[in-house]
Amino acid sequence: MRHTLTVPLLLGVVCTVWVVGGCSNDANVMKTRDNVWFSEEAQRRGLTFHHVSGATGEFHLPEITGGGVALLDVENDGDLDVYFIQSGFLYPEHADSRRNELYLNRGDGTFYKSEQPDDHANAGYGMGVATGDYDNDGDVDIYVTNVGTNALLQNDGSGSFNDVTALAGVGDDSWGTAASFADFDRDGHLDLYVANYIHWDPSTALDCYATNIQTYCVPLHNYAAMDRVFRNNGDGTFTDRSIKAGLAAAFGNGLGIVSVDINNDGLVDVFVANDSMVNQLWLNNGDFTFTNDAWYWGSAMDDHGIEKAGMGIATFDFDADTDFDVLVVNIEEQTDSFFRNEGTYFTDATGVVRLGTHSRRYTRFGLIVSDLDNDSCYDIYQANGSVYHDVEDLSKPDFFQELNTLYRGTCEGQFELVLPEGGTQEPHEYTSRGLAIGDLDGDGTQDLVVVNKDATVSLLMNLHRDSRSAGFVRFRVLDESRRDAYNARVSARLADKVLTHRVQTDGSYLSAHDPHVHFGTVEVREVMDVTVTWLDGESERFGSFATNNVYTLIKGEGESNVRTP
Repeated sequence: MRHTLTVPLLLGVVCTVWVVGGCSNDANVMKTRDNVWFSEEAQRRGLTFHHVSGATGEFHLPEITGGGVALLDVENDGDLDVYFIQSGFLYPEHADSRRNELYLNRGDGTFYKSEQPDDHANAGYGMGVATGDYDNDGDVDIYVTNVGTNALLQNDGSGSFNDVTALAGVGDDSWGTAASFADFDRDGHLDLYVANYIHWDPSTALDCYATNIQTYCVPLHNYAAMDRVFRNNGDGTFTDRSIKAGLAAAFGNGLGIVSVDINNDGLVDVFVANDSMVNQLWLNNGDFTFTNDAWYWGSAMDDHGIEKAGMGIATFDFDADTDFDVLVVNIEEQTDSFFRNEGTYFTDATGVVRLGTHSRRYTRFGLIVSDLDNDSCYDIYQANGSVYHDVEDLSKPDFFQELNTLYRGTCEGQFELVLPEGGTQEPHEYTSRGLAIGDLDGDGTQDLVVVNKDATVSLLMNLHRDSRSAGFVRFRVLDESRRDAYNARVSARLADKVLTHRVQTDGSYLSAHDPHVHFGTVEVREVMDVTVTWLDGESERFGSFATNNVYTLIKGEGESNVRTP
């Protein structure tokens, strides 16, 4: 996040491309007012979580950065539950009973709050969340990042969790933000990467001002913190390998991360989106060490040589060339950064895909890149909210509130802005942060959960279920241990094109997603030549599948095994 304390010099130019106030004539905007993609249904479906930042008027930086959300099946009953990260209060004297909250799915997309007296709720001043079966027992576990000691919560299989942080050895006490479970050494156990933000102490925090009013400081007023990587020992414990892994070679104000094989060498790498500092691309050397090659790959800065204020992040195979591209979203007045993977380097293709035109209007945090309308092409949803305010914002109920943003993928390599803003009939204007995706009601379309600072959560139910032509196929992909095979790649042929997705829960901002692999299948009755490339290099063919169903693909049960180089 970077603060802009003066009026933009290009204000007159901006109006020619912004759509707020109707000043845009850009053909790359879907302007029909009937183009509603989502219905807000949080209260009706039982999600009553209310985020609390603990803001007391002193403008401490953690207050403007939380909180996250995870979509996961905690009971293994086949539907998605929702776990919310509560921030709370930084000072004990202001503390109350608010904690993290778990909402269980009744099976029809309605929820009730879990009241089990377990360890999952009392996890500190919360920031973000990662999910993964770290102990290979078939149950999804939760890792919570905090301002202070993080927490590892072990799932007992019934929806109850035990705090095993001390036993596991993953209680880093920095300011943790994003985290990701991934098998970096391919030993069958999920390791853990944790992005840290800054070294922050309220007793030494500065007061910062914009136009003579106090507001939040830029992160560059503090020292950046080193990230952490923990190796899973396979016995329920981890070893902190951060120094030996080479992470001391580059620090950054990390807010968003994805663990993905960038260079197609069969090893999982890590891309870190840093706030007001250069990004990091940690390439895996194969011996649990990493080398930051962001400069050589062209992803440290944008194509103008500017380091941006990166928050949310997503990876996807945008151009169907079997390698994964990266999208990072940034602060107001900075465009998104779309890094197209060319195999051995990135090209900044933000302008090519038409994200340079409108993306600079808001400060973007949560980020989803997925097929939201089931037309077999990627769409983008961004959860927005400012980080600074000026005198002109004092009349608003929330100084930092902004509209969210939805882009439709044109299937021709570009994105077009959807109006009404955010794809809802009535505008939803909050200070939005965490954003997660999954099919919450089992209707074949993907829904969104958004955490709003100091407000009730948003549940955006996808309305494309009413489209007769928009079908889907969804796969749960499991390895030999019957856990979700993170970073396995699933390719499928849909008529005249082949799409590749990966099994992932990380990305966005401080959040974790449903690990199912989702293919939109507009006007296609089956997907063919479904192939899974596992993390160990084996490719396994599973054949063809009829649309509008959910399937499970298990390693070793395919039609044939082929070892890839």
